[in-house]
Amino acid sequence: MSLSLRARARRRVRPPAAVLRAIRLNNGFQLLFNLLWWMPVFYQYQKQAGLSDSQIFGIQSVYYVAFCLLEIPTGFIADRIGQRRCMQLGAAVMTAANLLPVFSPSFAGFMAHFLAIAAARSLVSGASSAYLYEYLHEHGGDAHYVQAEGTARALGLWAKITCWPLVGVLMHVRHEAPYVLTALSALGSLACAAALPAIAVPPFGDTRPAAERVGLLDSARQAVKVLGRSRSLGPLMVQGVAVFTLARICQVNLFQPLLLEKNLPVADHGAVLSAMTVAEAVGSARTGWLRSRLSDTTVVTVLSVVMALTLAATTLSGSLGTILWLCVFAAAAGLAYPVQRNLINAAIPPTPYRATLLSVESIIDRGVCALVALAVGAYLAADRLDTLLVHAAVGTCLLLLVVGVVLGRLRRDGPQPAGQP
Repeated sequence: MSLSLRARARRRVRPPAAVLRAIRLNNGFQLLFNLLWWMPVFYQYQKQAGLSDSQIFGIQSVYYVAFCLLEIPTGFIADRIGQRRCMQLGAAVMTAANLLPVFSPSFAGFMAHFLAIAAARSLVSGASSAYLYEYLHEHGGDAHYVQAEGTARALGLWAKITCWPLVGVLMHVRHEAPYVLTALSALGSLACAAALPAIAVPPFGDTRPAAERVGLLDSARQAVKVLGRSRSLGPLMVQGVAVFTLARICQVNLFQPLLLEKNLPVADHGAVLSAMTVAEAVGSARTGWLRSRLSDTTVVTVLSVVMALTLAATTLSGSLGTILWLCVFAAAAGLAYPVQRNLINAAIPPTPYRATLLSVESIIDRGVCALVALAVGAYLAADRLDTLLVHAAVGTCLLLLVVGVVLGRLRRDGPQPAGQP
């Protein structure tokens, strides 16, 4: 059967009832856990609480560092107590975190708020993807994983598009409303996580020797062994760096400088961000469009190149052209992310360290982002934004070329045996 026919058959099959229930609960969890009502106003909220710019951005720096430091320990926790329980713990921490600014609107309160959010997001980042993949695999729903990831991401984006325009009005009605609503949303995600069906204990879960159950270092060592034995996992993680870094740098670091470079008024930046979010949501919900024509590895490579080239294309465009290219960029990112998640999960052999390995990937992504952010600052300080965008496109294409060569050689060598430590 051709790739196209297999993809069409996969789309026509309705998921089993157990799989459908898990997917729907996961959709609710992802939507509510990531619905940060305060996102559009948190800077103003902290300014009104008396924080200075140096304090606000200092808290942000600590947040990103804490996120990286917590990734491995929280992945280890997920592998020990189970992904579902880790998701519940993350949702509970997120609920408490968003009440801290309400009761303590101070530098210490906001610092504790963001540190707790880093902990909550770290607990969930690897665990949620690992849970969904393993549950669907256990119940014969592997073919539905990519669409499930894409739909969950799309629903979360549509929720933000719907809710964020209301935040300003709600803040006038009740100053603390954005944080209270975020806490209530997190509480709803906790209810979804509590209702998720449990995964059966895998055969290796009861047979690991005691030496492998003693602590973090032993578990981390075993996860590294899995990474070393899976020949394709490392290259696929490197491939995913392109998608994550380009999306993060564009949407966080370059978004406003690029629009200001095109003389687009600050008042219009929110509308542009909404348009990009719509494009990303549409892309996330349409993952089958390209997968019916290309292999998953090729899909991620092609979309990463598209993302890089659209950023470079803005150097030759005016304000309207730049907005169009940014929407194409966002749509490509939305299409790529669920497929890349599936590639990574499929490359991990049967192991009790899946969440830890996904946390390793997250650390790699954020570590590269931190280095690229430093380079972005240097380019912007030298007023060389256009040069930065061109260099980013060239660097991305070269990285993907190297990864493509490595993956091609692995395919020619034949399939690797599935192994576990």
